[in-house]
Amino acid sequence: MSIVIEPGKIVLSDDHPQGLELLEAYLSDTPLEIRTAHHGEETLQLVNEWLPDIVLLDVMMPKISGFEVCRQLRQNSKTQSLGILMITALSGLNDVDRAVDVGADDFLTKPINKYELLIRIKSLQNCKTLPLGLPRAIRYIEGVQQNSR
Repeated sequence: MSIVIEPGKIVLSDDHPQGLELLEAYLSDTPLEIRTAHHGEETLQLVNEWLPDIVLLDVMMPKISGFEVCRQLRQNSKTQSLGILMITALSGLNDVDRAVDVGADDFLTKPINKYELLIRIKSLQNCKTLPLGLPRAIRYIEGVQQNSR
C-alpha cells in the first residue's frame, strides 16, 4: 500500500545530522521540496522566510527548544496555520501534553518509522486542504436541504 504525498514545502529541524539524513532519506521519493535547519533559531528564520506547509520539529535542540519554536510559530500570523509535527526521543505523556499545549498538530517518538511518518504528513496535508473544500460542502448540504423541502 502506497501513501500519496502531495507536492509541498517542508522544513526538517533536528540538531543531529543523522536525524536529518534519515528524514531526508524517508522523504526523498516524495514530491516535497525539503529544507533543513539544525537548531531552533535557524528553524524560525527559515520558516519565516520560506513559509513551508509543514515543519517536522525535533523537541530537544540547542538555543531554542522545539516546544518554544512551535509556540513562536503559532503566535506569528504568517506561520500560525502551518502543520507542525513534533519528533522526539522523549516519550512521556507530559511531553505530548506540552507539545499539544504549544500548538503541535501531531507528535512522533523516535525511532521514526517511515510508513508512520508518511501517514502523519499525509494527514497534515489533508487537514490543510479541508478548509478549502468547506464552502463547496456547505453549498451541497444547503442544496440537499432545499430539495428535500
